[in-house]
Amino acid sequence: MGPSTFRERLREASAAGRPLLLDAAMGTELARRGVDTSPPLWSARGLERETHLVREIHLENARAGADVLTANTFRTHARNLRTAGGPRHARPGARELTRTAVALAREAAAASGRSGILVAGSLAPLEDCYTPALVPEDDSLAREHAAQATALAEAGCDLILVETMNAAREALAAARAAAATGLSVAVSMVTDGAGLLLSGDSLAETAKALLALPAPPDLLAVNCVPARSIGADLARLRAAAPGVPLGVYANTGRALDEARGIFTEPTSPEDYARLAASWLAGGGVALLGSCCGTTSAHTLALRTLIDGTGQGGQRGGGPVVGGANPAIPTT
Repeated sequence: MGPSTFRERLREASAAGRPLLLDAAMGTELARRGVDTSPPLWSARGLERETHLVREIHLENARAGADVLTANTFRTHARNLRTAGGPRHARPGARELTRTAVALAREAAAASGRSGILVAGSLAPLEDCYTPALVPEDDSLAREHAAQATALAEAGCDLILVETMNAAREALAAARAAAATGLSVAVSMVTDGAGLLLSGDSLAETAKALLALPAPPDLLAVNCVPARSIGADLARLRAAAPGVPLGVYANTGRALDEARGIFTEPTSPEDYARLAASWLAGGGVALLGSCCGTTSAHTLALRTLIDGTGQGGQRGGGPVVGGANPAIPTT
């Protein structure tokens, strides 16, 4: 039997030079399909009434070849639910929503007919991921990330993906909380494309601090930076963490109209895969995916790239229409 845990799969991917494939965006895809993704709950609103759409997006990515599905837990922190307000009885709690999110990813993985798909629990910033000034005090970071990391572990995810971290303080707190669960941990940061987290913290120094933790992450990554800009910070991360498995999943710019799929730096699946080829050429990338503004068509293009059947071309799918790939069956 082949490797089963994320840590084992990473070692295999690194040795083979073939990264694991992470899925594409969830929140922006829900918005494109008509779900209200307004703050503070954003993508978590899909867990309240549109679970069929969450499952459908996961299934499309699984059928496109994703090795890792990210559970829709980016906004299931208890803090986010409190901020959303409303009657306490009208909304499921953080643990319940987290369980639902992980279960939907598991269902989609099973329905895809593909074996070995892992489910990552997303552990996101407690406040807005693009506003580092809102990062809470250290006590709250430790307590609230510990609660959410525990909820993710109890829900049965295979690894915890600490992602879109905009400040070193919160990245470290979330990484500690995730590691305390005993699960594999990946930590991904959002940057300005010029070597700094949005807080102004150095990407290189933050990476070194993460690796100096008693239980360091299994993988370090950069995400939610435009695809045409992210390569420079991936190179900086590579230099700061030699020999450490790396990850990268970029976006298509700032959202102008999520419901219509309009972003400031639109990047087709083919162009995204061509850019990804340059990221892979630098070495060390063990997890490759795509972030806000992307679809399962981007996942398929990356699958084709990884499999070596072309530089991001689609396999028998024809053109992409409205962000969906007609080669990928849906339910």
